[in-house]
Amino acid sequence: MTAPSRSELFWWLYVAVLGGAALFIAHSFVGILVLGLFGYYATRPICHRFGTVIESERLAAALTVLTVLIPVLGLVLYATLRLVQQSRRLLDESVASMIAGRLGGLDAVRESGGLDAGAVLRDPPSVERLTALLSGSAVQQGLQAADAVFGTVMLVALAITLSYALLMYDEGLAESLATVSGGRETTVYAYARAVDTDLESVFFGNFLFVLVMSVIATATYAATNLVAPSGLQIPMVFTLGVLTGVASLIPIVVGKVVYLPVVAYLAVRATQQDTGSFIFVGVVLAVYFLVLDIVPQSFVQPYISGRKLNALMLLFAYILGPILFGWYGFFLLPIVFVLILETVRIVLPELLHGEPIAPEPELAEETGADADEIADESEVSPEAETPDDDSDLSST
Repeated sequence: MTAPSRSELFWWLYVAVLGGAALFIAHSFVGILVLGLFGYYATRPICHRFGTVIESERLAAALTVLTVLIPVLGLVLYATLRLVQQSRRLLDESVASMIAGRLGGLDAVRESGGLDAGAVLRDPPSVERLTALLSGSAVQQGLQAADAVFGTVMLVALAITLSYALLMYDEGLAESLATVSGGRETTVYAYARAVDTDLESVFFGNFLFVLVMSVIATATYAATNLVAPSGLQIPMVFTLGVLTGVASLIPIVVGKVVYLPVVAYLAVRATQQDTGSFIFVGVVLAVYFLVLDIVPQSFVQPYISGRKLNALMLLFAYILGPILFGWYGFFLLPIVFVLILETVRIVLPELLHGEPIAPEPELAEETGADADEIADESEVSPEAETPDDDSDLSST
């Protein structure tokens, strides 16, 4: 092996510096990155289905983003309206009187029910009073809330934009990776293909599972209200249904973190009713355990997800991710676990034995992407042409 030339050393150093810069940027905006990746993998099969009908990658990606964006905006709008209602109630009770008192017109407010502008003009507030007003806790909390809302909107908007870009250019990125790695038969490309397949299986399956379980949970809570005795109705049925769907992502845990508090709420309300109310609560608990716990794990999730990763591994990923990294760890740690899994399956055995690394997985063949899925694209080169002689056609 010849020593690298001075020019090659320069370019390798330059590439290393750019790689470090890319890692720093990814670390700084990791929330946007992982949320965008989740949006991409969760909606890619939908985009491909649109693409077969529309035959326009740009339009198919746009329609796919809208199918995800509209429900998210609906939920955000609903939560925002609830927040505004609660905030407005608090403001109506306290802020008006606080402002009038600090500006010196509290007596006029008490007498006439409104702020006396003449009293304020005769005794204008001093700079100290205005400063105290603007630096008050209510104003500071309002600014912090506005900053949080703006930051959340920006994060979601940028993540959706990243998902849209990946949906539109994913085929070009795959071709570039094949070129850089040296072809579709290389181990690097096979490893990337396996990771790509696993992430789509996890996130798209999770996306569908959340939608289905949200509908089932909302219908279950609504049905409970239809047959519930007076005083045992469940509030915020739609919100609780969506939360149950999201909680169902976590294997084994599923909807317990939502429907058990709901049952506890009904039990507390039942203490104020007759003994028959406790029987109703017991029946509700049994139905919830069957419909929101047993059925999802035994039938719904296996049918939707199909070939999936180990449920125990996903359990640790979804629970430990937010603990280790914050909210974005819910998406980041499953990605890291998939990277580790495919490294162990494809790379590690040959690496430990000192053998040439092959693109086929050697371990845990029943978990993750199988050899056929990995080789699905590697067997067809981008330059492949249609058959040009009758002998090829006759062999089919």
